[in-house]
Amino acid sequence: MDKLKLRSTVEAARASIPADERHAASVRTRETLLEQPWVQMAGLIACYWSIGTEPATHGLVFALWKHGATVILPVLRDDDDLDWAVYDGPDTLAPGRFGLMEPVDTRRGVDAIRTAALVIVPALAVDRFTGVRLGRGGGSYDRALARVGPNVPTVALLYEGELLEGVPAEPHDLPVRYAALPGGITAIAPRSA
Repeated sequence: MDKLKLRSTVEAARASIPADERHAASVRTRETLLEQPWVQMAGLIACYWSIGTEPATHGLVFALWKHGATVILPVLRDDDDLDWAVYDGPDTLAPGRFGLMEPVDTRRGVDAIRTAALVIVPALAVDRFTGVRLGRGGGSYDRALARVGPNVPTVALLYEGELLEGVPAEPHDLPVRYAALPGGITAIAPRSA
């Protein structure tokens, strides 16, 4: 299945999940992540502010921040690369490009993600064998993941059924090391440099 068709299939499946079930799944994923020592010990965490039917991250971002982590969120630049700014509570967000909620804090630059001890990214699906993630097609997160060190945990948030055997890949697609789902966290083959 090609990327466009797979994207469409996953998006339709997500839209068919009742909102209360999506919320419950997101809460289970959040709680599972927060129980992990490598999440608890991460001082600087790159995450994202979810939209639409994505696994919800609003509670996760807030919990990480309340537990003392510095959380940076993406700011979509005009060239579709990701700048980063610090989240300092729910009142520090404002609509950015395409209505995406972004921190109003000082922009830290595209390389700010290099200093993160944990990186949490969106995905529509992840290949269970290679870690290749299916994004929305803009390439923003592939560029960001290219800046992350090889030993930094990179985690894609998914719903059940989105960890697949085979996700179409292109040379610029970069893998994640973990998939976090409502039923638990799956470790995937280590990232190649």
